[in-house]
Amino acid sequence: MMDSPPVELTGVIAADFNTVYERNYRRALGLAYSLTGDRGNAEDLVQEAFLNAHKNWSKVAYYDDPMYYVKRVISTRAVSRWRKLGRESNTMSRLRRQGGDEAHQPVLRDPEFWNAVRALPAQQRQVVALFYIEDMAVDQIAALLERTPGTVKTQLFRARQTLAEQLGIDEEGVTQ
Repeated sequence: MMDSPPVELTGVIAADFNTVYERNYRRALGLAYSLTGDRGNAEDLVQEAFLNAHKNWSKVAYYDDPMYYVKRVISTRAVSRWRKLGRESNTMSRLRRQGGDEAHQPVLRDPEFWNAVRALPAQQRQVVALFYIEDMAVDQIAALLERTPGTVKTQLFRARQTLAEQLGIDEEGVTQ
């Protein structure tokens, strides 16, 4: 693909899709991976998000930060995937109780921490990933997810409490 120069209309410079994609793909993949725990699913999410951004580029290009759009798509679609996986997991559990095959269980290859993060409720998982992986401020996360900063702080606090309990970490950060 040839890079085209940014387009200027009425004093506003529209971002070039190719440039935004090339500069941000890896970070977007990191966010998606932290939310899914699976590189293949993460790559699919990132491609879907960028494809969606490309289809809507006539608007997205003029956002202050076009990556907010991409991050939002990744976050919301990751939640949808988790819901789908939850339904599939429930179905697999029912099948196992009915004599299903153990070989169909998914293999978890992630470190203990990311397993614990992925076990959090969807909204807490999103906030943790955006805060720690994307290094976003609470206000930025609130704007991206269309929540109040207070809600984001509460979700982050609850996520940290849950993670500390699950991982056996005390208030000083020491594993018990």
